[in-house]
Amino acid sequence: MHETSLGGTLRDYLSGEEIEETTYEEFRQALARLLVEERGYPRERLRAKVELPYEVDGEQYSRSVDLVALDPEDRPALLVIFSAGDVGSYERETVAAARLFPGGPVPLALVTDTMQAALLDTATGQVLAQGMGAVPAWDELMARTRPVERKPLTAQQRERLTRIFHTYCGFLFGTCCSESCSLPPKPRKG
Repeated sequence: MHETSLGGTLRDYLSGEEIEETTYEEFRQALARLLVEERGYPRERLRAKVELPYEVDGEQYSRSVDLVALDPEDRPALLVIFSAGDVGSYERETVAAARLFPGGPVPLALVTDTMQAALLDTATGQVLAQGMGAVPAWDELMARTRPVERKPLTAQQRERLTRIFHTYCGFLFGTCCSESCSLPPKPRKG
């Protein structure tokens, strides 16, 4: 299933602005509320629907990441992706997104369907914890991510990982960007 408009608007939990109501927006809102109200994240440290630009064979693409938590130095500390299917099926795509994300690699990534979750170590790709209890509290996130050395990917690593990520985004499990789930992500204009 791909994200589609439901024809209405709703108030965004993070910004307070009216935004388009979509099939996935309710889940994004629930995740943001969970992070702020139950896990102690400062609202101003969260960003929703952040674009992850990437290039394949000279063509520009973009994939939206559901939530990103920024540390006090404005570095991405946690990347959150909503999965519309089995959480385990989205783990590799989520790790790839966290490794490619601007300002990253992002040390930790979380993939969730809001019922189940997997907290992932971006450097190793290992699952650190499962279940909704895997969502780290803000203090825990800071303790785990602040000392992490962020080594940028080499050009060769980035190219290889981008091709893998593009395959997930466009053909296997990724968010649809067109009328048909079988079409690859739309190229970015620009």
